[in-house]
Amino acid sequence: MTSLADANGGYLTWDQLANLPLPDGTTQRLVDPGKGGIWNPRDFVATLSIITSPDGPYPDSEENGLLEYHYQRGPEGGKNLKLRAAIELRLPLLRLHKVAKGIYAPVFPVYVVGDNPITRQFTLSLDENIRLIEGGAGLSALEKAYAERMVQQRVHQPAFRARIMLAYDGACTVCTLKHPELLDAAHIIEDASELGDPVVPNGLSLCKIHHAAYDRNLLGISPDYEILINVALLHEVDGPMLKHGLQEMHQRRLHIPVRKADRPDPNRLQLRFERFESA
Repeated sequence: MTSLADANGGYLTWDQLANLPLPDGTTQRLVDPGKGGIWNPRDFVATLSIITSPDGPYPDSEENGLLEYHYQRGPEGGKNLKLRAAIELRLPLLRLHKVAKGIYAPVFPVYVVGDNPITRQFTLSLDENIRLIEGGAGLSALEKAYAERMVQQRVHQPAFRARIMLAYDGACTVCTLKHPELLDAAHIIEDASELGDPVVPNGLSLCKIHHAAYDRNLLGISPDYEILINVALLHEVDGPMLKHGLQEMHQRRLHIPVRKADRPDPNRLQLRFERFESA
């Protein structure tokens, strides 16, 4: 599953999830054929996967590194029973985070660590060792910081990468290399900054060499989508990688997404470009 997602750019399609090939030549369905959020295969003792979606019918929320996941609507029991079994048996499950229509970023393993029948919510964690303190007192400050970091690394960053790869059709915006496993989702403005939101207009699909060059101000991108190479590098003589990989990119135009809403934000590019010019 991981290798297939990497080949795509960090995501799986609904069709791939419905018929995932296994090493022994068989296949496994990872999603509910009825497109429900909880998938409980008949021969499994606990839930196999859940779907989380920002535009779904349930008001699921992520706070302090924990996901509050709502029961399936309807009478007590149903699909919720096997999610409850995942707690008792301490079995992991697969979280499929929707990033676009029919496109999901897989997160595994995920553990059900709490069950509140009053609010009809399960609590899920990315770490089996993080469990709610009895009585609902919650996590310590240190546990919260750790849990939030885990969510950032294993949920938000992969979802951002998947959206960028989709927007750029799995190609480097500078050289058009089309191997998603060799591409990164680079921020224009760092995620710790005020404008560093993990949204597609604040991202670029860059191959490893161009991502490193961009981060170190050896490669700049102007607000009108022109690629510029640091003057010192233009006059260096080294080898084919420098010549073809960087020097020949000078004054080329970016390969930008087809959808206007996905294109790099010129204002963010300008702020970042000023750093390149001063360097």
